[in-house]
Amino acid sequence: MKNIVERLRASPTPSTDAPARSSVSAGDCGLFFLRITFGLIMAGHGAQKLFGWFGGGGLSETGKGFAALGYRPGNVYAVIGGASEFLGGLGLALGLLTPLAAAAVIGVMINAMVTVTAAHGLWSTAGGMEYNISIAVVALAIAAIGPGRLALDRPFRWGKGGWREAGLALGLGAIGAAICLSI
Repeated sequence: MKNIVERLRASPTPSTDAPARSSVSAGDCGLFFLRITFGLIMAGHGAQKLFGWFGGGGLSETGKGFAALGYRPGNVYAVIGGASEFLGGLGLALGLLTPLAAAAVIGVMINAMVTVTAAHGLWSTAGGMEYNISIAVVALAIAAIGPGRLALDRPFRWGKGGWREAGLALGLGAIGAAICLSI
């Protein structure tokens, strides 16, 4: 019996006959494509606010929009919102500082829901928060799963994902949103 317990505790020795696992799996590539697409679209959305790229209004127009929503001074909040989307999106795309990048995106989406879309219900056809929820959940999921093998965070502890990273992303996003909403 003691021998069985010892064998169960010991890690199995790798078989030399087993085929080597490919260095990059379909899951790795799938997560990479998700991060790149999602992150670059978020970065582009932030670039619309900050620089007026891709048909955006730039800081002056975005600042007026933020002021109309009650964020004063509007230009300061336009920089905060635009930078959060731009840098958070780039961070997610590159898999760099993933929990912080996810937190930036989550915080902006919480603000968007509270100030704009929640009053219109769930569905985006009525101006609701369906899109904002989807963005926040994708960012949270990337923090929880981790950015994957094809990411700059890979060598770091937070590059593995997990409950702590997801909690950090959600917590910091919520704290940042609460600060912006309370000022």
